[in-house]
Amino acid sequence: MSRSTLIRTLRRTGVLTSVALAVALATAGPAAAHAEVEAEGARALDQNVELTFSAESESASAGISKLEVILPEGITPQDLTYEEGPKGWKFAPNDRGYTVSGPKLAVGEDVEYVLTVRQLPDAKEVVFKTLQSYSDGKVDRWIELEEEAEGDGHGHGHPAPRLALEAAAPGAVPVSPTPTEAPTTPAPSSGTSSDEPSAAESSAEPVADDSKDDGGMPVAVPVGIAAAVLVLGGGVWWMRRRRSGSA
Repeated sequence: MSRSTLIRTLRRTGVLTSVALAVALATAGPAAAHAEVEAEGARALDQNVELTFSAESESASAGISKLEVILPEGITPQDLTYEEGPKGWKFAPNDRGYTVSGPKLAVGEDVEYVLTVRQLPDAKEVVFKTLQSYSDGKVDRWIELEEEAEGDGHGHGHPAPRLALEAAAPGAVPVSPTPTEAPTTPAPSSGTSSDEPSAAESSAEPVADDSKDDGGMPVAVPVGIAAAVLVLGGGVWWMRRRRSGSA
């Protein structure tokens, strides 16, 4: 190969390499951030499971200040215990899930916190839609489901944190969300046995009416008749005696 041919070949190769490198850099774009949830070996209906949540910062000028999570069906805020998170951040339940918030983090700093869930639901996976707020008011919405999260084809969508669950262990059953207390019955008074009727029940029983005879007629009626007969009889006898005395 002549010297001129070698030079042309090297130049052509260099140009092609530069073009390929430029195309690669142009199409690569920035690395996609993510919000995730992890629990190693988690199974459906497992109890007291630690969930580790993380959210990457996408802002070059503001720090993350709050995460709001929409809970999946089968988990309520009362089922969760806040274990740890960024310094000064606190857990607060709301009507659809909870928030974890506090002093803004440094620009570019990611968030990680840990919750314990009382019991995982009986499902193949659970999704924790998350709204990630920054100190400048910007909000990253990590709420897309798997079929919606393809983004621009380079992994730049906003998929919701998703936790795949293994099948429930044999014999695992759902626990009651809120323990219920057995109803209590008042104890009987010391002077009355449980088999005896109460005073109210006794007063409700019909009382025998001694003022009636077997025929249902009050006793006072025949007594009054008898008295009247005696009075009339006595009067007649007195009148007869008086007449006989006059004669």
